[in-house]
Amino acid sequence: MAYVQQMKIKPRMTVGELLEEMDKCGVLGAGKLGSGAKIIFNMFTDPGFTVFLSLAGPAVAGGLRLVIRDLVEMNYVDAIITTGANIVHDLVEALGYRHLKGTSPVNDVKLRGKGIGRIGDIYVEQKAFEALEKSAYRILDELPERRRERIAVYELVEEIGKKLKDSNSILAKAAEHNVKIFSPAFLDSMIGLNLWTYGQINKLRVDPMLDMNKLMEIAMEAKKTGAIILGGGVPKHHVLVANILREGMDAAVQITMDRPEPGGLSGAPLEEAISWRKIRETGQFVTITGDMVTYFPLLITAVLEKIEKSKDKRS
Repeated sequence: MAYVQQMKIKPRMTVGELLEEMDKCGVLGAGKLGSGAKIIFNMFTDPGFTVFLSLAGPAVAGGLRLVIRDLVEMNYVDAIITTGANIVHDLVEALGYRHLKGTSPVNDVKLRGKGIGRIGDIYVEQKAFEALEKSAYRILDELPERRRERIAVYELVEEIGKKLKDSNSILAKAAEHNVKIFSPAFLDSMIGLNLWTYGQINKLRVDPMLDMNKLMEIAMEAKKTGAIILGGGVPKHHVLVANILREGMDAAVQITMDRPEPGGLSGAPLEEAISWRKIRETGQFVTITGDMVTYFPLLITAVLEKIEKSKDKRS
């Protein structure tokens, strides 16, 4: 049985060095963060891995947009599974609107009167969603009617990404790098409402079965699969389900604030997924309890630092 190693902190310490100390400590939250960094490093550096990024909660509105965009550009992510809301908030920024720093708690009646929607202490002007509706209609109008007769969500998101001029957009970068974005609950979002209203007067049939076909194809053709799961909900379950027929994922890191006691999926530790054949018994996995907006950038910074150091050693 090993001893707990006390962490050493020093001036000018890098994030990577700090997480290495946490890994050496090996217990509680520090140990989990250290383990998460090692698992993600293996995913990013082993060419046999196909990496899924699962996003629930306000990832984009909360400041992770460029982190995710960069991972796509650096070819560390092969597929994204997300809520419709994160797609919406990427589009809001791409259309020139910004997420605003607010306060919480606040008088929401007054915010409504000012045309502002709130996500915790993040504010969004409602006029951004008016612009989103006009943009969505324009893009749909530009699609040939035969294309709209049966289209997958990932295909529709890709078409939207191709139209965006914002180089900071996740959708635009994913379309450029052929990274498929899946959104199993796409209609549960503002743009989903836009699609529904558009479909009342125009031909539009979005077929989620096509998305499942493509997602299963990516999972089944992979030598190994790994996932970074931010939050929980439908995106988390979707990426896990896609791996059942291959007897589970080989590696996964989950960051969530949800608790396991109520039995909900979002708070379920990844160990639970072994019983469902969603993660392999021999897999590398860790569940980190905490705020994804805090821990995800720390992990990615540490991993990229380690990757650069390993390159320097080889050169």
